[in-house]
Amino acid sequence: MTDQVAFTDEQLASAEDRAVALRDPHQQLRLALHQAEGYRTYLSSLTGLLAAVFVLKGQEDLSKLPDGARWTVIPLLAVGFLALVVASWLSVVAVHGRPGEEVYSEPNRLLTYERRRTRSIWRLIEAARWLGLIGVLAVAAAIITTWVAPAK
Repeated sequence: MTDQVAFTDEQLASAEDRAVALRDPHQQLRLALHQAEGYRTYLSSLTGLLAAVFVLKGQEDLSKLPDGARWTVIPLLAVGFLALVVASWLSVVAVHGRPGEEVYSEPNRLLTYERRRTRSIWRLIEAARWLGLIGVLAVAAAIITTWVAPAK
């Protein structure tokens, strides 16, 4: 028994057309921008959610925590929220580019720009993904520390 599926000539031709379209620099740039927009929205909502969880469910007063726990929570929160803010900024730069960025009307330069811009978007989003993960883990660790540390 094989897992191979027989495709019609029409399906194969359509798939080839889509593959050719996906290799087009303009299409790759459009897809990269679409993904960057998704990350931007995700990071913004995640940062807001984590802030709300910390405020609503964390210790109301960090001074009530033992010194060790307090000096663990404060840097974790600072690193976490800073990482999330930078990740959000990188995703905004990925989506919108830099102000005043020159876009060329000459075809060869335009194609070169689209390829370069696509690579730039992927790099920015990759950095934003890792910073987002670091931010979430740091804030989550801070929240858990406030939950389990005994109050003074």
